[in-house]
Amino acid sequence: MVRVGIVGASGYTSSELMRLLVTHPKDLKIELVTSETFAGQRVDHVLPNLRGFINLDFEKLEIQSLRNRVDVVVLAVPHKVAMEFVPQIRNQGIRVIDFSADYRLNDQLVYEKWYGIDHTDPDRMPNAVYGLPERYRDQIRTADLVANPGCYPTTSILPSIPLISENLVELDQIIIDAKSGISGAGSKPTDTTHYPNRESNLVAYGLVSHRHTPEIEQELSAINGDEIVVNFTPHLVPMTRGILTTLYFKLKQSMSTQDLLGIYADFYRNEPFIRVLDLGEYPQTKAVLSSNFCDIGLEVDPRTNRVIVIAATDNIVKGASGTVVQNLNLMFGYDETAGLMIPGLMP
Repeated sequence: MVRVGIVGASGYTSSELMRLLVTHPKDLKIELVTSETFAGQRVDHVLPNLRGFINLDFEKLEIQSLRNRVDVVVLAVPHKVAMEFVPQIRNQGIRVIDFSADYRLNDQLVYEKWYGIDHTDPDRMPNAVYGLPERYRDQIRTADLVANPGCYPTTSILPSIPLISENLVELDQIIIDAKSGISGAGSKPTDTTHYPNRESNLVAYGLVSHRHTPEIEQELSAINGDEIVVNFTPHLVPMTRGILTTLYFKLKQSMSTQDLLGIYADFYRNEPFIRVLDLGEYPQTKAVLSSNFCDIGLEVDPRTNRVIVIAATDNIVKGASGTVVQNLNLMFGYDETAGLMIPGLMP
């Protein structure tokens, strides 16, 4: 049995992780859930969708007493907090999957530039494994510290990999336009996520400064070793969950939509959670709602010699908690798809 502890367990990503783990077919067991806000309260009273599936109380975090209770900790705490907790948890010999951005970037100076704070655990940054299974499956299996990807990067990197790895596109003209549901901002209400401000409203934010930009650039640059800089613009749309990302690439030579779809289908033929759509089909967020799938479709514009690639994910599942389950499965020797082969919800 693998004992799982979730630190910061009352937010959207943690509650979704618990939803996935309580029906996991293998012996992954939620042993500990912590919440400073709800300590002492029953989990299923705070998260009533889990009623009948979990019999635990939220606890206050006693970080030095984790050694004999859990085998792996999933950290669902803000950036800066994670870098304070990780050394204390790893010193107890416990493996960690971190939801935050603190270990996603392997360059301390890049992190400090984009996040505006000093990193207090820089020596671990280059050794953390970026937790995107489709790229780093073998490294994740043996990792002690996995940095779970951001939702925007997941939905930007996966549709980019085939084109870049096959050297089919110009690397200095990549444009990424992403639209996310409000849940991506977390469960704590803000002016940005307040319902009257979001209902019937679409807004761009973080232009040229969104903190997921260096994460996307780092991972795209790592594909072939070429430095890549992108234009990335995120938007909030008036829906709860889901991401639809549209990417624009300049082709190096003329290619047909059918040829490129064939390349994608072949590239991802063994990836259980990547679905390459047929000619004339385009991804939609409802098709992946509450699932761990990433749907990818594309179309070539022969007038501009650009290929337009569209990807859809559920930002809380494939963009967060579903990938955590994938990583847990890999780290502890289970089938990677265990607990995750669930279709999206429609209509």
